[in-house]
Amino acid sequence: MTSDDVAGDPAPRRATPDDAAAVARLLHDFNTEFSTPTPGTQELESRLTQLLTGDDVVILLTGEPASGVAVLSFRPNVWYRGPVAILDELYVRPELRGHRMGSALLDAALDLVRGRGGELLEINVDGEDTDARRFYEARGFTNTEAGRADPMLYYYREL
Repeated sequence: MTSDDVAGDPAPRRATPDDAAAVARLLHDFNTEFSTPTPGTQELESRLTQLLTGDDVVILLTGEPASGVAVLSFRPNVWYRGPVAILDELYVRPELRGHRMGSALLDAALDLVRGRGGELLEINVDGEDTDARRFYEARGFTNTEAGRADPMLYYYREL
């Protein structure tokens, strides 16, 4: 087994409702790793079981057992003919980083968005997360509009 085979074939696949527990564990571990609140695996699994039956949220998994996850949400947008997607989460277990699993998930996400006629993939990244910013910037993502120097900012308000 080579280091590239640590978690099996990294070719991403679309998650089904049967994968809800594995996805819940990965998302819970992601938030726990970065000291972000999590509702816990049971609540996540319940939500995911419902979300995975539709097409508005698509989750990609890589590795066997699942060791990386990408969560995409699709929505209509007045500025684009096709749907706009947001990459809500992209996570690979720490011990498997550096094996191109994240890149494979991102490439599969881009292919999925294009395949649905989408023209834009948005990603929110914490300002201090320089590793994630470097990862996305190296793959062509930017936080400035063409011809502008000021970075775009993301605001939110929980209701």
